[in-house]
Amino acid sequence: MYAVLEAPLSTMESRSKGNQGFTIWFTGFSGAGKSTISAILHREFIRRGLRHEILDGDVVRTNLSKGLGFSKEDRDTNIKRIGFVCHLLSRNGVAAISAAISPYREIRDEIRRTIGDFIEVYVKASLEECERRDVKGLYEKARRGEIKQFTGVSDPYEEPLNPEVICDTQQETPEESAQKILNKLAELGYIEW
Repeated sequence: MYAVLEAPLSTMESRSKGNQGFTIWFTGFSGAGKSTISAILHREFIRRGLRHEILDGDVVRTNLSKGLGFSKEDRDTNIKRIGFVCHLLSRNGVAAISAAISPYREIRDEIRRTIGDFIEVYVKASLEECERRDVKGLYEKARRGEIKQFTGVSDPYEEPLNPEVICDTQQETPEESAQKILNKLAELGYIEW
C-alpha cells in the first residue's frame, strides 16, 4: 500500500520497551458515535500517560485530504492517507485513533495488513438512529440530493466481518463503549490495568 521508510521495531522489542504503538480503527455511519467514543478514550489515555493521536474524519478532510471529493476513488485515497499516518504513529510507539466512516471493507482490511497492531471497532447504530442524532443536518441534505454519494443514503457502507470490538451505541452509553475497547486493549496486551 505504501513504502516503509525504515524498519520498525518488532512487536516483542517494542512491548519490552514499554513503547507499544497500535491503531484503533473506528468505522460506522456518520453520527454513530465514533468521535464521542474517541474523546472518552482520549481523556483515559491522558490519565494513563499514553502517547496517542486522534485522526478525526472531519479534521483530516479539512487538513490532510482537502480537495478530495466523495467518489469511491477519493474516499479510498482519504482512508489510505489516514492509514498511512496511523502506520507511522503506531510503528513509533504512539496509539493512533482513526475516527472516520471508512465505508469500504477492502481498504480497511488492506490497512489492517499494513499496520498489524490494528484493532477494528465497529460503532454500530441504525441509519434511522444516526439520522435522528444528526446535528449538522447532513442526512437531510443527502436525502434532498444536496450532498451526493453520502454513506448510507446514496453510497454503500460495508460492515466489518470480524471487528475486534462492536460498540452498539443504541444499546450502550459512550462510556460503556469506551470501556469495551479498553477491556479489549488490555486483553490484547496493549495496555495494563
